[in-house]
Amino acid sequence: MSHKHHKPTVSGKNLLITIFLNVLITIAQLIGGFISGSLALLSDAVHNLSDVLSLIISFIANRLTHNKKQNLSQTFGYKRAEIIAAFINAATLIVIAIILGIEAIKRFYNPVEIGSNMVIWLALIGIAGNGLGVLFLKKDAGHNLNMRSAYLHLLTDMLSSIAVLIGGLLMKFYHVYWIDAILTLLISIYLVYMSWRIFIDSLKILMLFAPEHIIIKDIEKEVLKIEEIKNIHHVHVWQLNDYNIHLEAHIEFNKDVKLSKFDSICEQIEKVLATDFGIYHSNLQPEFKRDDTKEFIIQDS
Repeated sequence: MSHKHHKPTVSGKNLLITIFLNVLITIAQLIGGFISGSLALLSDAVHNLSDVLSLIISFIANRLTHNKKQNLSQTFGYKRAEIIAAFINAATLIVIAIILGIEAIKRFYNPVEIGSNMVIWLALIGIAGNGLGVLFLKKDAGHNLNMRSAYLHLLTDMLSSIAVLIGGLLMKFYHVYWIDAILTLLISIYLVYMSWRIFIDSLKILMLFAPEHIIIKDIEKEVLKIEEIKNIHHVHVWQLNDYNIHLEAHIEFNKDVKLSKFDSICEQIEKVLATDFGIYHSNLQPEFKRDDTKEFIIQDS
């Protein structure tokens, strides 16, 4: 049993514009990085390349989620596509960050002269392009994990481009070429920091963990306040995606109630679940003197 609730809409058009901007930035920075010899610029370019791939994944997931309907073989449709995209994006960023960090440490011990003018101009292009992308996706990032991962990709890119710009200016005027390796290492650490939360959040959803803000024993307390109910057990709470929380449970009654009475009590339970816990999708199985395990959480074999 379930209630309908408001689901925020997400704009795919803004994502498509952002992909185009990042393709241009990536091509420019890759060419510039090889010509200038800047590892920081190349790391920014690789980061942008990962953005392009992750944004494409996010766009496909967004389209699948909103355009593909449920059917007899896909009863949930593609509602988890965006969570998978968020997980892939975050994991990709962490791996890239580790690789860049290792290369930065190597470069620190073997600094090379770098064409600072090209670094400065391409960093400015990166700041402008990623800044626009951040503005395009900021609204959707507040309520969608997939969009938040794409948004963070762009935000970290913009910040890393600012760091590259500062490094370019220092190399141009003070000839401190080791700063290139330091900036790359800082960017890689920041990438891991920004990606870790999304990686863990999306992993928990894929693993069917209960949302952190829901204390499941509180659900038991509230349900047992209904006098007809003797016991609630075999409880499962999980997230389908960012905003759909599901619950299933067995409800044991004190009396052998009629089906109409069960429906009435179900409505009470659903109201409690929606109002107090934000759970709008529930599947409740009625029981009376049934010989089964009455443990709150069943250890499935």
